Amino acid sequence: MHKPCAVIPVYNHEDAVPAVVEALLAGGLPCVLVDDASSPACAAVLEQLASREQVFLIRLALNQGKGGAVMAGLREASRLGFSHALQVDADGQHDLRDVDNFIASSRVHPEALICGYPQYDSSVPKGRLYARYLTHVWVWINSLSLQIPDSMCGFRVYPLPPVLALIDSVKLGKRMDFDPEVLVRLAWRNQPMRWLPTKVHYPTDGLSHFRLLHDNALISSMHTRLFFGMLLRAPQILWRRWRA
Repeated sequence: MHKPCAVIPVYNHEDAVPAVVEALLAGGLPCVLVDDASSPACAAVLEQLASREQVFLIRLALNQGKGGAVMAGLREASRLGFSHALQVDADGQHDLRDVDNFIASSRVHPEALICGYPQYDSSVPKGRLYARYLTHVWVWINSLSLQIPDSMCGFRVYPLPPVLALIDSVKLGKRMDFDPEVLVRLAWRNQPMRWLPTKVHYPTDGLSHFRLLHDNALISSMHTRLFFGMLLRAPQILWRRWRA
């Protein structure tokens, strides 16, 4: 059974998230909103959106960060009976015209994680763009492969059973380190992945919660942990791939 939904982590994106929800519902995709301890103004907007059919809302009492909110949303999606979840940012940077292509690919390959390969326009902050290349290299080293061309794009369709099995067995980063870490650890488990190009735009009036120093420090720490984890697991990882 292929029953997809969208999971949207929200932290003070009350201006952008209604249009995101509207576009997803128009495409026939139910939405699970995760209020990551937002302001009262944002909470009120989310409450209003949750009054609509096929919109579900869970609230986190304390701010968990993007990764923590996504993991809470994935668990809720599974509890609601969905088999797959499309992770979508609330700030409107993802091109929702690609949703149909991603869901169609997931339907044809239900066992695979369908990942967005970002196509940036001139709106991307240059510091973040250049930092991504360093992360790419570390991801290739830590996954012992080149199968992950981009690990930072949070536009992806998760098959819920294998992803929740990972989340429930490993302590993953809860902030901006979540997106690359979950892919590396799934690659260690031989999780099938497929990649689709998708346009990414950073709105000039958008609200970004990426903290340049703090989040880059978290990501660097994550790469270090994964490197030593890879060294310990390398024989097992390579054996699994040889058998596959």
